[in-house]
Amino acid sequence: MHRLLILSILLLTAATARAEPATILVFGDSISAGYGLADANQGWVGLLRKKLHQEGYGYQVVNASVSGETTAGGLARLPRALALHHPEIVILELGGNDGLRALPIPAMRANLDSMVQLSRGAGAQVLLLGMRMPPNYGPDYTSQFFGAYTATAKEFKLAIVPFLLDGIALTPSLMQADDIHPNEQGQPLLLANVWTALKPLLHH
Repeated sequence: MHRLLILSILLLTAATARAEPATILVFGDSISAGYGLADANQGWVGLLRKKLHQEGYGYQVVNASVSGETTAGGLARLPRALALHHPEIVILELGGNDGLRALPIPAMRANLDSMVQLSRGAGAQVLLLGMRMPPNYGPDYTSQFFGAYTATAKEFKLAIVPFLLDGIALTPSLMQADDIHPNEQGQPLLLANVWTALKPLLHH
């Protein structure tokens, strides 16, 4: 009788685990947190939830993005987020604030690498969202900054969006007044940039 009870509990636990939708963890900064939007659901992450539902994917999306976050801050937060949400996919969108503060690129790259390793160690696939710095930071810094993302993606064979704001950043009508964050009109284009790289990682 005792064995039957234990077996029943195990089967119930397994069935519950199967019934829970897989999780996509969006782990970024203000670009993904919906900074400056009247409603965070207007942001690309909110639009991603809708698109997944419309296309028949059973994922839940957890947005653990924090405005102002650096790669060092993200690295400190990530272990808890992985333990809490057990994501199948981690969308990593960090580094922009490192660049805006002109923080050392080798440290940023090391933090990105560590976050990829932690995510993979927790059983998650990683999609890396890259960023660029404005030209006033100088050609050497901007080139090295952009190269950090592509180098991490190459080393770990990651899916990558080389520049998340591609087709958006240089169009004033798609950007907020700070020229850093896309406005509501720019959010669908952000999602389109992400979706191209994300879709091959998804399963129904």
